[in-house]
Parts: sequence; C-alpha cells; structure tokens
Amino acid sequence: MASSPYPATQISGSGVVAFAIGGFLRPLHALIVAPALLFITTLGLMLFHPPDFNFHSIDRIAFCLLILVTLLRACALRQPLQIEGLVVWPMLAMLLLAFYGVVSEPNDAETWSLFAAKWLVPLTLYQLAAYIFDDARSVRSFEIFSLIVLGYLSLTAIFFMIDAKQFIFPRYILDESLGYHADRARGPFLQAVANGVALNLLGLIALNSFRRKHLRGVLALSFLIALPWAIVATKTRAVWLSFALSILWLLLFSPSRRLRWACLCLVLAGGMGLAAMMVFADRNTSLGDRLEERGPVMFRMAIYQAGWEMFLKKPITGWGATDMQTELSKRISGFHQEEFFFHNTYLEIVVQYGLVGLALYFWIVIDLFKLGRSVRGPAFPGDGGFLDQQFRSLWPLLLGVFLLNGSFVVMNYQFVNGYLFTIAGLLAAQNRRAMDAKVTSVAS
Repeated sequence: MASSPYPATQISGSGVVAFAIGGFLRPLHALIVAPALLFITTLGLMLFHPPDFNFHSIDRIAFCLLILVTLLRACALRQPLQIEGLVVWPMLAMLLLAFYGVVSEPNDAETWSLFAAKWLVPLTLYQLAAYIFDDARSVRSFEIFSLIVLGYLSLTAIFFMIDAKQFIFPRYILDESLGYHADRARGPFLQAVANGVALNLLGLIALNSFRRKHLRGVLALSFLIALPWAIVATKTRAVWLSFALSILWLLLFSPSRRLRWACLCLVLAGGMGLAAMMVFADRNTSLGDRLEERGPVMFRMAIYQAGWEMFLKKPITGWGATDMQTELSKRISGFHQEEFFFHNTYLEIVVQYGLVGLALYFWIVIDLFKLGRSVRGPAFPGDGGFLDQQFRSLWPLLLGVFLLNGSFVVMNYQFVNGYLFTIAGLLAAQNRRAMDAKVTSVAS
C-alpha cells in the first residue's frame, strides 16, 4: 500500500480550508438559486429608509449584494446581459447628469442618498427585475410581497387614524422631530404624500389580484374596507384626488365586471372612512379643517413663483443642487421655514438641471408608457398571469398616480421609485420575450 507523499497534517489543513470556503459560499449559492427572495428583501428594507435622514445602510448593503448575485447568476447560467432600449438610455443620461451634479459640488451622505433614491436604484432595479423574475413562481412571490406591504401600510395608517399608536411599528414613525406631517398617517416614509402614493400603487396591484381571483375571501374583504380608510388617513388632497380618479376610471371603463364591483365597494368604504375620520380626529386636526386649510397653498404658490423666476434666469443648464437651495432661500420670505423645497418633481428638475434635464425626464415618462403597449404572441412563462393584457391597461393608471402626485411632492422615495420601475422591468422583459418568440416563429 503506497503512502501519501503529503503529511497528514497538510491534508487535514486543506480539508478545513475547503470546508470553510464551502460554508462561506453556501449562502451565496442559495441566493443565486433563488434571487427573487433577495430582491424582495431589498425592496422591503428600502421601505424603511426615508430620504433626507442618515438612517441605517442595511438596504444599501442588500442592494449591492443583489447586484453581485445577479451578475454571478448570469455568469452561471450563461445569460447575456441585454440592455433594454426603452427607458434605459434616457434614464442613464439622467443618471450621468445627476452624478455630475453630485461630484462637482460640495456634498454629503444625504446628497448621495437622494441621488441613489431618485436615479440609481430605479434604473438598476429596472434592469435586474427582467433577469430575476423570470418564472411564474418568482412573479407570484413579488405579487404576495406587494399585498403584504399594502396590508402593513394600511394597518399603520388606520392605527394612526384611530389613535391606536401603540401598534405602530417602527416607532420612529411617531417621532415628530423626524420628517414631515407628523399629524398625518405618513408611514415609514415620514411624508404623507409618499405614503399615499405607495398605498395607491399597491392598491391597484391588489385590484389586479382580485380580478384574477388571487385575492379573495376574508383577505379581499379586508382590503376593500382598509384601503380607502388608509387613503383618507393621509389627510392629503393630492392623494385623495389621484385615488378617486383611478378608482372612478376603473369603475367606468374597466372591462372586468369583478373589478368594477370591487371599485364600487371601495367608493362605499371610502365614504365610511370619511365619516370615521370625522369621529376620531381631534377638533384642531379635523378633516374639515384640512379641506379648508389655505396656508400650504399660499406657501406653494410662493415656491412655484420663485422657481419659475429661477428657471428663467438659467433655463438651459439649471442651477445645480447647492446653488438652487441657496438661491431659493434668498427668494422666499414671510414663511417660517428652515429649508425650502419645491414640492414639485418637474419644477425641481427644470430648475436644477434646466431644459436638458426636463427633456430627459419626459423621455423617460414616454418610454414608460410605451412599455404598456399590448403584445401579441404566446403566453410567457415569466408572467404567472400577473402581466396579462388587462394589467397592461392598468399600467397607465399606475403611471398616472405616480405623475400626478409628483406635481405635489418631489419623488425622492426609493421604495416608491424602485417599486414602479420593478414593474416596468417586468413589462420590458415580457416585451422582449414576445419579440424573441416572434423572431423565432418567423425564422422557423
């Protein structure tokens, strides 16, 4: 029997190293096999990272890990990393324009956080979603995640409305020194409009699930009652308007009888929510006072006027982030505010980046609408019934909710942006599969 040329201790040491490396890579292998879970977890962490504040960076770590896992998975499966034509090129140009503004001016962690939330995260998730959600099971997991987040946000808003604040989690939502609109149901976003936009978008996704009978029974009934109450609890007129218009549109024009019935129930539940708000609200913060409030309107008109004057002074290239804030503070007087913001996505873009930035943003919006065009061809394994033709008719409503509320707030919220662009990535991937199927059928 031949003896080993290597000492026993060396063999044992090599085995320990190999075991350690294997143990280290085993979780990474699990993520490569099922990356949808990591994607959903990353979105969930982004839900609890409001902008403008130096919060935890766990979501950033998860975001980087998600990119790494997707690249490793593409290499393992030998998937070509295709660049989607629609949305990507104007979004990439906008990303570079914003990046130049960040690195060319004094900045801090907050500036980089806003840059990521508005441009980097949405573009990346748009691309990654097309590769990760590539089968019915993963798409179904995204749909379930959406319904869970909707339930959490709805319950949080209702707890706030009925003053059951001991059930609200995380507790920083109740911290009046953080964020804005501490007297409203603002959720983890710390801003009532952002919370309302998320509720509206997720509510439309839930309606799509209800139409396809993926949401039914007690859960469906709870959804139909809770969502309008949660919308009312935001005490935000822009949110009320976008929700009312989207539900009214579906009630009048949806081809699905089941969906029209659900919208009618939402209208009735919304009326009950208004009555409940009257009962539970304090006298100083009642719904009637909110409707009659004129201070915010006057403040915004002053902001809009100052922004328009700034645009006329530098219409092409804009002011840049730092100069924009300094100049805006000089032009606003008579209001007791430490910082001034435009409260309008489009006005901020045109003042900060000029007509070049506004043109790029409108290009992005046009491409987003194009993604929802009907596709002809066989069923696709990646949609799981989620992205059928009736959902594509719902896509312009999702964009409409996002764009309408963008007129009243700057969309700095990475969860809202990332969630919308994730759905856009799913549509882009389905469009690509339809085109590939068409080319294959013609070639054969």
